[in-house]
Amino acid sequence: MPRVAVLGATGYTAFELIRILLRNPEVQITAATTRQEGSPPISSIHPALTGQFDLACEDLTPQQIAERADFAFCCLPHAASAAVISELLDGGVRVVDLSADYRLNDPQVYQQWYKVEHPDPERLGKTVYGLPELYRDRIADQDLIANPGCYTSTSILALAPFLKAGLIEPTGIIIDAKSGVSGAGRSPKLGTLYAECNESISAYGVGSHRHQPEIEQVLTDVSGKQVDVVFTPHLTPMDRGILATIYAKPLGDLPEADALAVLREFYAGEPFISVVKDLPSTKHVTGTNNFHVTVRRTKGYLTILAVLDNLIKGASGVAVQNFNLMAGYNETLGLLPV
Repeated sequence: MPRVAVLGATGYTAFELIRILLRNPEVQITAATTRQEGSPPISSIHPALTGQFDLACEDLTPQQIAERADFAFCCLPHAASAAVISELLDGGVRVVDLSADYRLNDPQVYQQWYKVEHPDPERLGKTVYGLPELYRDRIADQDLIANPGCYTSTSILALAPFLKAGLIEPTGIIIDAKSGVSGAGRSPKLGTLYAECNESISAYGVGSHRHQPEIEQVLTDVSGKQVDVVFTPHLTPMDRGILATIYAKPLGDLPEADALAVLREFYAGEPFISVVKDLPSTKHVTGTNNFHVTVRRTKGYLTILAVLDNLIKGASGVAVQNFNLMAGYNETLGLLPV
């Protein structure tokens, strides 16, 4: 039975991760880390776990984690994550990293967007991007997986079928995406205080959001051509969920029915992806690892609409998909039924 550690156990994604792992009878959570003093029980940090799971959260070194765990889910901030992961890998621990530290291929691009020198640059460009629908065959035998983020997963999964088939222009793609407040994390910030974000919607990171180069990098790999997107995220007054409305120019004639058929063929047999006829809503996927997508022809554009739960399919759920593949389990273990 694999022993699992959750690093940075106080956040929203860690909470969802623990809840999913507790549904897996083949997993034992043996360590949870925090920098809080006093080794608080996890139920005092996440009261919803009371009566279900009560491991103490500790400030452990990578060496101590390696003694207790075979796998680690790293929910630490960027830069802090890579500094720990290199030591975990040296200690024989296999890692799913939920930070952005290993998603980009180029250390200079990472430094440009994250404003810090990468602590482990040698692994950049060698780490598999953990989106199973695109890279499933490469995940199982890896010791380190770069788990994708919520905006990136929504955008990439929506666009990949059309770019792979060469059916849309790879440049000038517009991604208008909206996220619930939990996407900003659990740490208090002025912009996510109730009085600031309730009854309000606002754009942020216009032209400068860190997910943009990640989206372009993965879609360039999928399409074989340089992909360029205009990505604008918005903060929406809801707890969770992502809605992306994406505009792309079709190459040649591509009727709406044919565009839907492209999506259905590309994702045939995928357990968590549904190509829907109606316009998708974040409520349709809340609390699940599901991704709903549809497409419309609007004048000279394909308008692709996609939704997922940012904390699950956008973070912890896909992390468990990756773990299941690495551990040799069925990919859906702990994630179905919903």
